[in-house]
Amino acid sequence: MVTPFTSCTQPVKPPIDLPLYENIIPNNIPNHGLKELVTYNKLTNGKTFSFVRQISEPKIFVYLPDQKTNTGTAIIICPGGGYGGLAIDHEGHDMAKKFASEGIAGIVLKYRCPDPKIVTNKTIVPLQDAQRAMILVKENASKWSINPDRIGILGSSAGGHLAATAATHFNQVETDNPKKVSLRPAFAILNYPVISFIDGVGHNGSRDNLIGPLAPDQINGDLVHLYSNEHHVTSATPPIFITHAQDDNVVPISNSILFIASCQQYGVPMQSFFYAKGGHGYGLDNPIDQKEWIDVCIGWLKQTILKK
Repeated sequence: MVTPFTSCTQPVKPPIDLPLYENIIPNNIPNHGLKELVTYNKLTNGKTFSFVRQISEPKIFVYLPDQKTNTGTAIIICPGGGYGGLAIDHEGHDMAKKFASEGIAGIVLKYRCPDPKIVTNKTIVPLQDAQRAMILVKENASKWSINPDRIGILGSSAGGHLAATAATHFNQVETDNPKKVSLRPAFAILNYPVISFIDGVGHNGSRDNLIGPLAPDQINGDLVHLYSNEHHVTSATPPIFITHAQDDNVVPISNSILFIASCQQYGVPMQSFFYAKGGHGYGLDNPIDQKEWIDVCIGWLKQTILKK
């Protein structure tokens, strides 16, 4: 039973750990021989976070809210990492726990990166996993007390590029979908996102990993356009919440500005929240500012998505 939104946080239960694919994982190279790698790094605020590479078995971690505060809303969360790995703690699990404590199911997507040693057709694999996650959550929506019309997507950095791609390319179906489940997210939350692959705007590392090769004069211009998501906003694009720090020197704020301009052009409902300082990669908590983007975002959800 879905209850109205409340601001009272609740303890969060351990997540449901579910593989994305039951049998054969599409586009995996059989017997590639590479084991998953986890390294540990420090944020500017001193916190340690894990970074996962060489993922070949994608899955979701489902943090469900307490039934007393459940809003029936869910968010698929795509950690960043330049399409070379996933910063799965502070851009994944921490956010999922926060949303679940506020009555919103947080679902961390451990997606495959476009590593040609592990996958074929590498350019489509992240979107393929994101679309499969949307189908899987909708298939389990009743069991998890989720409204299938309230499933959104969130991403940070390159994960923000994936979330923006899912929000603008939902008709570009890259996964098996025999039941014709709608792949359109109900909303998208973009946290210091890579939006464009154009030189001088986007993050070249993310671009090269996804559509490479490294030499700029050899990169396929059609793919640059296809995955520069500011070019693919339409009136059907779902509502957007976007946040960025003005001093981000890794993924320039111009990425968010371009996407906002496209949303305004097509009348897409959107809300922005900018920090003066914060740099790149702060995840859930910007230690330089007392106001947290995720609290503003939850307020936006409360005033828009959760009223429907």
